[in-house]
Amino acid sequence: MGARPLFLRGAKSATLDRELKKNTPEYTRRARHAPDKKTILAEPLTLPKRLLSPRFRAARICALLALPLFGAIAAFGTVPASQLLIPLTAVPEPLEIDLSEAVVPPPAAFIREERFQRGDTLAGLLYRLGVIGEDTQKLLRGHGKLLNGLRAGTVVNAEVHDDGSLLSLTYTSARETLTSIDRDGDGFKFTESRLTLAPHAVLKSGTIRSSLFAAADSAGLPDAVAMQMAEIFGGDIDFHRDLRKGDRFSVSYEVLYHKGLPVRPGRLLAAEFVNAGKSFRAVWYAGADGGKGGYFTPDGKNLRKAFLRSPLEFSRVTSGFGMRMHPIMQQWRAHKGIDYSAPTGTRIRAVGDGVVEFAGRQGGYGNMVVIRHSGQYSTAYAHLSRFAPSLQRGSRISQGDTLGYVGQTGWATGPHLHFEFRVAGEPRNPLAITLPAALPVPAGELPAFRRNTAPFAAQLDLIANSNLALLQ
Repeated sequence: MGARPLFLRGAKSATLDRELKKNTPEYTRRARHAPDKKTILAEPLTLPKRLLSPRFRAARICALLALPLFGAIAAFGTVPASQLLIPLTAVPEPLEIDLSEAVVPPPAAFIREERFQRGDTLAGLLYRLGVIGEDTQKLLRGHGKLLNGLRAGTVVNAEVHDDGSLLSLTYTSARETLTSIDRDGDGFKFTESRLTLAPHAVLKSGTIRSSLFAAADSAGLPDAVAMQMAEIFGGDIDFHRDLRKGDRFSVSYEVLYHKGLPVRPGRLLAAEFVNAGKSFRAVWYAGADGGKGGYFTPDGKNLRKAFLRSPLEFSRVTSGFGMRMHPIMQQWRAHKGIDYSAPTGTRIRAVGDGVVEFAGRQGGYGNMVVIRHSGQYSTAYAHLSRFAPSLQRGSRISQGDTLGYVGQTGWATGPHLHFEFRVAGEPRNPLAITLPAALPVPAGELPAFRRNTAPFAAQLDLIANSNLALLQ
């Protein structure tokens, strides 16, 4: 081919050049391997199946719906805190109140409580309770004797009508009964019922300064509980002679309540007495069969001795065992027992279980009781003012039972008890002899014993730790 004419140059020249190149071998080879743009764009777009599933479509919809929320959060985070406060406007709204419905009417009856005081009269008590005179006269005529049996300190509750008429009156009597007097027409009806008592544990501690009872009073411990403690440790501690200034005690005991009001102290649950630096502990255990029960050391040893050290709860020794100048004969003679000075009428208790061998009058001993115990042991009690009711020869006696009362019958210069402790008929010093102990907790009951008494021992530890903290 020759040179192209000039009129073919320009826009058409470029097109012509492309057409001429298509016929060359090099162009043909490149075109065969190059993709065709029109073919590619014309082919349908095929997506993976997972992108076409309903779950993926739902996810895309949720994402699209969440975009405005994300935008709002982003905008909220960029707004200054001062612009987030929404002003509140109080809008007063009048309310209509019916005063007749708002006022509570006075009660038709009310309950008053008063304590019967020493030297108080029934009329004065009813006056303080708000009872009108007419009902007071009815009570004095119909139930005066019953109401006069009120003890000082008794709490009396009365339900009184607004006009002063008595509807009911209740109080707790000395026999642990609930006395109720209720209106019955124009008169009143009198009823008695047993109290429902609920025990609550109380913890106390004290230090001996002069005597056990003085320390108990200072600690607020009832005398009945102090006497229980003396009986429990009576086999190890002679509370007539062994007490030392600085001795201390800790106790956990029951107080019996009726409707939230204390009625009386109950059983001693646990006790610790430190005498001359030596500690003695006792816990109550009723036994596996829930029988009589008793007091034991925390390791299960029985604190109940076969014999008590003293037949009197509290007194003082006036004459010991051995040789002495006889107060009547005025010569040296062997004293075969212990003399305890005590007021006439003081209760005398048996020091151990046994059978009455003799009860009557015997020469210089005056009124005398002899108890035969197990084994070779026997005890004698002399100079009694009188014997316990129904006491006679052959009667079976338990430890602590009342045998009689202190007097000065026979050869006696004053009221006292002469006490003898005999082994195989021979007198022995009851203050020096080693007393046999009762049986311990059976080995088979030890797990139940530890489980039941662990809370009592923990209470004693709590009191001891509290006392040590106060001393520091």
